[in-house]
Amino acid sequence: MTLNIAINFFKSLNRQAQKKSELKIYKEFIDILSDLENKGLFDKEIQSIEAVLSNLELTSNTENNKKHFKRKLNKFKKYLKEEFSFITKGYYATLGISLGMCFGIPIGTTVFGTESGVSLGILFGMFIGFIIGRYKDAEAEKENRVLNTSSLI
Repeated sequence: MTLNIAINFFKSLNRQAQKKSELKIYKEFIDILSDLENKGLFDKEIQSIEAVLSNLELTSNTENNKKHFKRKLNKFKKYLKEEFSFITKGYYATLGISLGMCFGIPIGTTVFGTESGVSLGILFGMFIGFIIGRYKDAEAEKENRVLNTSSLI
C-alpha cells in the first residue's frame, strides 16, 4: 500500500466515522503519513514503509475499528521509531513525566519524609522529567526526527 493510497483510505474512514475516538486515530494516521511524504526520504526507505503498511492489513474488515486501528497505529509508530528513529511530537516529554513520577516517589519519601514526601517527590520528579524530555524533544526536532501530529498520545 503506497503512502498516498493509505492517506486516501484514512480520509475516507475519517468521513465515515461517527465516534470522536475513531476520528482521532484516523487523523493521527493521516498526519503521520502526510509528514512521511514530506520528509524527503529515499526511495528504499519509502518502499520499506509501504511494505509495512501492506503487512499491517489496514483494509481488512473488523467489528471494532477503533481497537483495530489503534493497534495498527501503535505497531506502525513502533516500527518508525525502531527503524528510522522517528518519534511523535512530545514523545520524550511524556516519557520524562512518567519516569519522573516513578523515581520521584521513592526519592521524595526518602528526602522529605512520608506525609508530604510522596506528593513533593511526584511534583519534582514530573517537573525534572518534563524539562529533560523537552530538551530531548528539541534535539529530535533539530535532527528532523519528529513526526508532526495534531494530537498527542
